Amino acid sequence: MTKIIINGDFLCRNLTGIERFAFEICKHLDSLIEKEKIGIYIPKNAKVIPDYNNIKVILSKKECKVFPLWEHFEFGKFVKKNKYIPLDFSNVTPLGTKGIVFIHDIYAKLYPQDFSRFRDKLINIYMCFMYKYAAKNAKLLLTVSEFSRNQIINTYKISKNKIYVIPNGWDHFKDIKPDESIIKNNPKLQNDFYFTLGSLSLRKNLKWVAEYAQNNPNENFAISGKMLSGLVPHELEILKTLDNVILLGYVSDEQVKALMQKCKAFVFPSYYEGFGIPPLEALSCGAKIIVSKTASLPEIYKSTAYYINPNDTNVNLNKLLLESVESPDEILNSYTYKNAANKFYKILQSKIK
Repeated sequence: MTKIIINGDFLCRNLTGIERFAFEICKHLDSLIEKEKIGIYIPKNAKVIPDYNNIKVILSKKECKVFPLWEHFEFGKFVKKNKYIPLDFSNVTPLGTKGIVFIHDIYAKLYPQDFSRFRDKLINIYMCFMYKYAAKNAKLLLTVSEFSRNQIINTYKISKNKIYVIPNGWDHFKDIKPDESIIKNNPKLQNDFYFTLGSLSLRKNLKWVAEYAQNNPNENFAISGKMLSGLVPHELEILKTLDNVILLGYVSDEQVKALMQKCKAFVFPSYYEGFGIPPLEALSCGAKIIVSKTASLPEIYKSTAYYINPNDTNVNLNKLLLESVESPDEILNSYTYKNAANKFYKILQSKIK
């Protein structure tokens, strides 16, 4: 009999960040669990319906268009009616339930100044409420790094024994074939270039790239990412004017892999990350990675990365890349979604009776 029900709302969005994590954990979890011990409740407008062997797929007749409404009304009502334990991957959980919740980071709580427009202030209020509610009420609380775990513990004054770390992985990249058409179709990418990837939000720190590109006109930068509501930095307008910068917008995984294989180095100047998946994907492609020495990034990438100060562009990237770093093999062997799913399954077995 199905006991745990997964919120399938992540299947309504592009597979980036949290959505990728949820998709990959569910895929690997499917091979570990007993048949129909866990189910997934999927909105009518999902972009894809996974073909699971053991996870029971339950299709809703309702669409998920406004995520808070889906979470607390449609999914929440379904959970309560059937007395399920909800499993949410996206920092939220239905009100009035004690479920299994992943809080990837508490960005909205720690950086309220990044949410300046009216709509984004509402998002900030909602997310801060959800962080606190989940931290205080979850039956099982999880996050993706020790950095995030400590921040959640210290901010919400919860026991260390209440929250567990299930990290991200890169192994989904193994089966992706690079699409080099994006390089062939962009003359600026024929020469050496630095590549950066991520949602075009403030914490991704495009300000650093804009300043560095302005001060180093002979260095080329390719930037890929999707805009997130009003959290788009004004530096994006500056980047549009620079001849040594190409803004690619949202690109496919196949194109991302080609760019990572071709670039001089992958640059990730974020000032806040709960984990930071793209540098891990870049390492798996054989790329050098340049990341901020802040938040979770030193914990994850240790001595395999070249580090920069996210608040200072007074650095020579070419000289930085001459320094020696360690092989990424140990990190790549450790941070896989297969390992993460195995760890998650063991925690579920011990904590959910």
